[in-house]
Amino acid sequence: MNAAVDADRPRPQVAVVVIGYDDAAHVTDAVRSALAQGPAVREVVAVDDCSADGSAGLLDRLAASEPRLTVIRRRVNSGGCGTPRNTGLDAVTSPYVMFLDSDDVLPPGAVDALLGAATGAHAEVAGGLCVRRELPSGREVPWQARLYALHAAVPRPAQRPRLVHDTLCVNKLYRTDFLREHRIRFPEGRFPYEDVVFSARVLAAAPRIALVPDRVYVWHVRRSAERLSISLDRAGVDNWRARTEACRQAYEILLGAGQKELARAARAKFLDHELRMYLRELGLRDAAYRRAWWELTRAHLAEYDADDWARDPAAPGRLAGRVVLASPEPRDLPRLRELAARPARLRPPYARAADGAPVWSDDLPQVSLEPLLTRPVRALPLAVDAELRPRARGARLRLRLHELYGRVARAGPEAVEMEWRHRDDGVAGVRATTGFAASAGGWSAEADVDLPALAALGTGTWDLRLRVRFRDGVSREVTAHALAGAGLLRRSAVPSARHGVVLVQPYATHSGALALRVAPGVHGVLSVVRARVRRLLH
Repeated sequence: MNAAVDADRPRPQVAVVVIGYDDAAHVTDAVRSALAQGPAVREVVAVDDCSADGSAGLLDRLAASEPRLTVIRRRVNSGGCGTPRNTGLDAVTSPYVMFLDSDDVLPPGAVDALLGAATGAHAEVAGGLCVRRELPSGREVPWQARLYALHAAVPRPAQRPRLVHDTLCVNKLYRTDFLREHRIRFPEGRFPYEDVVFSARVLAAAPRIALVPDRVYVWHVRRSAERLSISLDRAGVDNWRARTEACRQAYEILLGAGQKELARAARAKFLDHELRMYLRELGLRDAAYRRAWWELTRAHLAEYDADDWARDPAAPGRLAGRVVLASPEPRDLPRLRELAARPARLRPPYARAADGAPVWSDDLPQVSLEPLLTRPVRALPLAVDAELRPRARGARLRLRLHELYGRVARAGPEAVEMEWRHRDDGVAGVRATTGFAASAGGWSAEADVDLPALAALGTGTWDLRLRVRFRDGVSREVTAHALAGAGLLRRSAVPSARHGVVLVQPYATHSGALALRVAPGVHGVLSVVRARVRRLLH
């Protein structure tokens, strides 16, 4: 009986490499989450990158009572994440290896899910769902959820080009001898975004890959931390320089390995992800940053060839990239920010060339927008403006849908569904549906917003989500551009029978979309004030 029970237990086959630097507050939680994965974990290799905050001592004390834990203390700080990961990889003795950062955790069952997928599919690599957990709110956002929607076995990465979008190294299990046979390692030293290059090297070796929908990694996002992680610390232009360099190397690695489709997909991913993310924040930077960023971006995009631009030419990232490439100086930043939003919004002016063809602007007629004339209505970058005006017990929401070179008129907008969605947990709040009325250059709609009812559903931030419905049944989900001006609703206290008072703060997000901060009652008001003070002090 005991023999049968032992046969059912997973064999210890996995090593988890945990890296950390001056992270005494979190590193033992990370290590414990790896040890708690159960008997499938043969060893945990914790690499301390010359910490000065007592991290190594905490790890040594934990290792004294845990024989599976090995602690390696580097004598000199490497300045990055690649070198300590390579150090840990060199020490691994197990058939499979995973990587874990000191400020993150592995959820229960992660190793079993990945190991079962890898062995069952005879795969060199197994990947699963990573969730970004915003702290302290606890809001979770799945990373590349489409890629991990179902169980799948991919014989060759070229059969699933979407794989290039998941550049994380930590939500995957690797066969150790596969990495060593192909000499796949991380860039050494101070090399931000080392996982972008590492992931490209993995895909270039054409492994068989197993995908699982299970949650296998929890990425903790601490935006208020004194020392931001590399992925969050985007205030300096050196961060953008490092990011473009990592993406350039990934492209060259894939192309050099003969993975042309994956190399093209990597360049498309840069336009759709990296470029749009940084454009949304560009207006927040000073003039010197914007000039340097623009110059770096134009130099990078100048390496793209005609085929790179020809694929899906109406995609928002490609349109934005062509505007940057066409202009020597930063320009049209508010409009580019809107185009970089998700979903994209192409706001006026809607210019035309001398022959009537749609173009970006009168100043940049060489940036053609003709591909929009054939893009499906459900994928058009529709622009909707929104304004909130005060009322006795709430607000009046006014929407304006802009025409787009005749495409919207031909589709026939009939109605719009409005929904306020809580940012932290995704709960749908107050909803309304109303018809569109034709107006000069577009269509308009109005609806009341019951702010006390919204407050009763929860304190926090509520994002406005719209779904525009057209004559033939097609619909398009959009966000709304937040208008500001005299007479519009600003921060105010709204009377509430339940809470006494509700504090409401409309604002525009980084991408220009309308959102509401809502705090019911006196305690809610005080919590908003305290949060604002913390932000100012930080």
